[in-house]
Amino acid sequence: MLSKAKERPSLYKQVIDRVKTEGLLNTYTAVQAKLDSTTALGYSAAGIVVGVGDGVANFRAGDRVACAGVGYASHAEVISVPQNLCVRLPEEMSFDEGAFGTLGAIALQGVRLAQPALGEAVVVLGLGLLGQITVQLLKANGCRVFGIDIDEAKLTSSRELGAEICATPEKAAALVKEWSRGRGADAVLITAATPSNDPVELAGDISRAKGRVIVVGAVGMDVPRSSYYLKELTFQISMSYGPGRYDPEYEERGHDYPFAYVRWTEGRNIEAFLDLIANGSVSVENLISHRFPIERGQDAYKLISGETKEPYLGIILQYDPAKALPTKIQVSSRPANRSAKVRIGMIGAGDYARGMLLPKFRANNVDFASIATASGLTARNVGQQFGFESCVSDADEVLKDKSTNLIVIATRHDSHAALAGRALALGKHVFVEKPLAMNDSELDEVITSASNSSGRLMGGFNRRFSPCAAEAKQHFAGRQSPLSILYRVNGGRVPKSSWAQDPMTGGGRIVGEVCHFIDLMHFLTDSVTTRVYAEAITSSNHKITDADSVFITLKFADGSNGTIAYLAEGDKSMNKERIEVFGDGKVVVIDDFRQVSMYAGGKEIVRKFKSQDKGQSEEIRVVCSVVTSGGEAPISLGDLAATTRATFRICESLKSGQALGV
Repeated sequence: MLSKAKERPSLYKQVIDRVKTEGLLNTYTAVQAKLDSTTALGYSAAGIVVGVGDGVANFRAGDRVACAGVGYASHAEVISVPQNLCVRLPEEMSFDEGAFGTLGAIALQGVRLAQPALGEAVVVLGLGLLGQITVQLLKANGCRVFGIDIDEAKLTSSRELGAEICATPEKAAALVKEWSRGRGADAVLITAATPSNDPVELAGDISRAKGRVIVVGAVGMDVPRSSYYLKELTFQISMSYGPGRYDPEYEERGHDYPFAYVRWTEGRNIEAFLDLIANGSVSVENLISHRFPIERGQDAYKLISGETKEPYLGIILQYDPAKALPTKIQVSSRPANRSAKVRIGMIGAGDYARGMLLPKFRANNVDFASIATASGLTARNVGQQFGFESCVSDADEVLKDKSTNLIVIATRHDSHAALAGRALALGKHVFVEKPLAMNDSELDEVITSASNSSGRLMGGFNRRFSPCAAEAKQHFAGRQSPLSILYRVNGGRVPKSSWAQDPMTGGGRIVGEVCHFIDLMHFLTDSVTTRVYAEAITSSNHKITDADSVFITLKFADGSNGTIAYLAEGDKSMNKERIEVFGDGKVVVIDDFRQVSMYAGGKEIVRKFKSQDKGQSEEIRVVCSVVTSGGEAPISLGDLAATTRATFRICESLKSGQALGV
């Protein structure tokens, strides 16, 4: 743990900050859930399309494709890859060759940044896979190429691929000077992988005046001022596969850049590289040192880790395309918990589900049946961690399991309503994380489904179940006048690129989080929202999302008023939530669900809790109780609908500048 903290100081600080705000136990549970998970490996693959998603027009089942992307083009039998990270394979190309598509795009992007001209003298520093491909790309571009590496075998391979001269770093400076006729290299592409700063220093030494240095590999980058300044060198870092990298609009949401304005993107770089293989300008076949069937995948990693003392270069993992793939995999061999009255089918399992929901359910002696997530690896990891009987390929497999009586939905927001509606139609009880829906149409449909179902619909609004909320409710018991509620939230920024900010996938922070605070106000007032008005800050700072720092005024049916100050521009060291409630000559102040202060008759009563408690434990206990007892849901359908609908009207009020009825 200490070594991991030293390697990732920013994450260590996040953990410490979380301890301060949420307490040690909650933080420990969340961190352990994260540490117990594993990560999919790989980012360059080729295979056969078995299916396409809605809106995908460029591919169809049966197409042979190359694909890219960390978290997408993983080492697995079945992978799910966004359309902009896939390209068709040329007819004559093998899958082994196609699997090099991503590596080739990385090398090609580095070459593009170097802007090599016909006849220029270019040095490639580091002759691993990227370096060997780069040598060939430069040769195909009409350049003279010099290769540098510490491995003699790689020097030999590079010569065979077209490098005029190759040398070790110790001999390179003198030889490059002679080879370049005393002028120095026009460009140096650093494709090495080392924490050392030596490649950057050597690149400066061997470059000509006003030359170009492009960093493609992961190396130390303490740029020496003397050589780079005196020669006025251009120093540039290549961003992986090309334009589109790290842009979720391009990579995840399929919004391609206009061809006329962005000629080369990630996808088009892969396409161009495969064309070069197809026409014989580049060869990757002689870069493959090993091939392993996936059943021997561990042997491949033993090579890379050095456990197997054997030289290697390119390693291909091969899969059997004719193999029948199961839609259900047994995870736990333990017998079913026959004493459990709650049997859960889980759809989605992100950080919150792993760190909060599932541990709370486990504490209530439930039986975990099946789990499906967007990633098969996540489903298996979580299934093993919490003792699910099986992980399955999709939500349908979870829903059709007749042995389950509670479906837990913790997917991204855009699928909540549809999944909940389908589960309710089957007579299942449903616990769906907030928000319940993304728009009025979805909300109407899921509420109708719940009204016609023998199952109960329960939403993930947990604050009302907290001990602080219970104390506040009791303090105002029997009140004769409306309440005035001030709810301040120090929310912090969420990047615009986050899926939660995407209007189609996450719905934004009003729909996705402010619903929590409205629901607590409904609980405290025993009423529902009837009118809302909202206004956000305005700023020219492009990092600030308009709906992230908002003042919201709410009117409730019982005459109460509420104000939510949802603020993204503060400092995280301050507590996140503070609620002040006034009415009937009394006051309640809730400080971040750690402490509640109650004022009445000139006296103050303060209750402190050992750790932050936002009500998740009690919420899950009540959900399980509803399933076992057959009682009513803790939040009525009308209340669920009013809370959710209020968030939609808030979003509209922000746009119109008008107060709106709910």
